[in-house]
Amino acid sequence: MKPAIIIGDELLTLHDVNAVARHGATVALAPSAAARVNAARQFVDTIVAQSRTIYGVTTGFGHLSRVTISHAQLNELQHNLLRSHASGVGEPLDEPTTRAMMLLLANSLARGHSGVRLAIIELLLSMLNARIYPIIPSHGSVGASGDLAPLAHLGLVLIGEGEAWYRGERLSGADALARAGLAPLSLQAKEGLAIINGTHLMEAIGVLTLLDAQVLLRAAEVAAAMSLEALMGTDVPLDPRIHTLRPHPGQQAVAARLRVLLADSEIIPSHKNCPRVQDPYTIRCIPQVLGAVRDALDYCAQVFSNELAAVTDNPLFFPEDGTVLTGGNFHGQPLALALDILAIAITQLASFSERRIFNLMGPHDWDEHGVPLFLAPNPGLNSGFMIAQYVAAALVNECKVLAHPASIDSIPTSANMEDFVSMGVTAAHKARQVVDRAFHVVAIEALAATQALEFRRPLQPGRGVRAAYHAIRALVPAVQADRSLAPDIETITRALQHGLFESLD
Repeated sequence: MKPAIIIGDELLTLHDVNAVARHGATVALAPSAAARVNAARQFVDTIVAQSRTIYGVTTGFGHLSRVTISHAQLNELQHNLLRSHASGVGEPLDEPTTRAMMLLLANSLARGHSGVRLAIIELLLSMLNARIYPIIPSHGSVGASGDLAPLAHLGLVLIGEGEAWYRGERLSGADALARAGLAPLSLQAKEGLAIINGTHLMEAIGVLTLLDAQVLLRAAEVAAAMSLEALMGTDVPLDPRIHTLRPHPGQQAVAARLRVLLADSEIIPSHKNCPRVQDPYTIRCIPQVLGAVRDALDYCAQVFSNELAAVTDNPLFFPEDGTVLTGGNFHGQPLALALDILAIAITQLASFSERRIFNLMGPHDWDEHGVPLFLAPNPGLNSGFMIAQYVAAALVNECKVLAHPASIDSIPTSANMEDFVSMGVTAAHKARQVVDRAFHVVAIEALAATQALEFRRPLQPGRGVRAAYHAIRALVPAVQADRSLAPDIETITRALQHGLFESLD
């Protein structure tokens, strides 16, 4: 049995989130975190007993923060907050995203600055480990004062309301908890606000999408190397001396990886004295373009790693010195901007890939007796990969539309108290769609390059490209006559998503 992921002590990593979200890893709370959580809760209880005016504890929310709530109504206030804010719409989140969201909420609360009881965190972890998943509509957050609507739907299950999945059944929150032997909670002061004041939906989608994008980039590097060989490009632009003179880390890493993938190629030296002076940019500038994508993803990884160490609640409690601070850690702008950059970078990757697919289709005036038009045996009778390139073009067009930034478009809310919002969940949804479409584009490139390499025989490509060729051919046969390529594209897309090219260096 794999060890549990521990929260509240060691910082979570991106891969910890993936283990819980996609692989069902169990989660436990560090004993040291319990003491911090209890100390902050005792501080909140003291504040309540003193009838101090603290936002969200003894007042209403947002523009209603001017309204003071009586001591007798403080618990009702927290329940009403979840009920009123649970106004999301759209298809429910998938299971991995919901699991990630629950983990990230528990992780933030476990830092001991939110003022919740230990029971809130324990129930969240018990639900995760028992595989109870709140049904959370995917749309409705503006990503500023936390992902309010989605988190409210999550929070309803904690109090025995809302709906949840349990063992394949859609149940009321109360029934789901009861089936797993768990009891709902009655919220106390501050707890409802702590549940909904966080960036946990955009963070959940963002972490999983970023991890997918990293796999995609490595697949795109391999597909580009395959196309370079298939199109009889030169490896001169990969010379390390070129990249030393422009020291972007991503550029240098991509050039180094392609040199490994192309090592021992028989195809590259076979045309050393051909009349072509330079290759098109999509062959010659692979390190520069995919290197820029690498650097963008590294930036995104730093942003999300920072967020995994964050407390994104408001107000925040510091029991060690008796301080309550009201701020804006719930604002999603850092994540929204990173997610928009991720979508832009992956759109560039997809567009770059599609141009090589186009080049693979021909005509190849320098290669009259090599690769036929559209990679089709007996072209004319067969159309080969002609429409696969159309599909790639359509997908890239969708990516370009989706790459329009969400984070630059604020629509004020809460009677202008929340006058600049991040739209981070919109950015997250778009980034996820861009990555999905880009995987399909890179799959088409890999298929097309593999088909083109059939016509370079008996010459063999470099070691890494040769391994990629065999990995593709183990799943999809060469095109000998026209057939539907849709199943082939889906097969290779799924394989790339699961790391088909991950070890090819």
